[in-house]
Amino acid sequence: MGSGFVKNAHRFDPYKTFKFRVVMDGRAVLGVNKVGALKRSTDVVRYRSGGDNSTEFKSPGRTNYDAVSMERGITHDREFERWASQVHPYGKGDAGMDLAGYKKDLILEVMNEKGQIAFRYNLFRCWVSEFVSLPQLDASANAVAIESIKVELEGWERDADTPEPDEKA
Repeated sequence: MGSGFVKNAHRFDPYKTFKFRVVMDGRAVLGVNKVGALKRSTDVVRYRSGGDNSTEFKSPGRTNYDAVSMERGITHDREFERWASQVHPYGKGDAGMDLAGYKKDLILEVMNEKGQIAFRYNLFRCWVSEFVSLPQLDASANAVAIESIKVELEGWERDADTPEPDEKA
């Protein structure tokens, strides 16, 4: 049985979930510490044939891509806030919406323990449907302040051209 690795046949452990980065507009987004799962589901269309209506047939229907949540510690980088404000800028109403720039393509890079890119996913036509600028504040807590966004997307795909990294290098 194969190990699941071509270049790194010595490796037995799968990749971990703690090394990744989100790339937007060609640069890594500062401080993202959590990204929700990439999930898609396809509706099932059920039908029967008139001559054989005791048997149910199934075929694929619409495919839906679930929204992806992203969290990061609050810093002075306002990238999430600017992007969220393109959908609905305060005080400007519908006329203030940036129809040309509110959807962005994102790249999610998953890395091995050495920080080499192992997988790259392209997320298409993303936009912010939910933005939490400031979490609940609690003077008795010992926690980092986290801002979060919920990103709607029209699709994603794994970049097949991203090669398996050479871990011996």
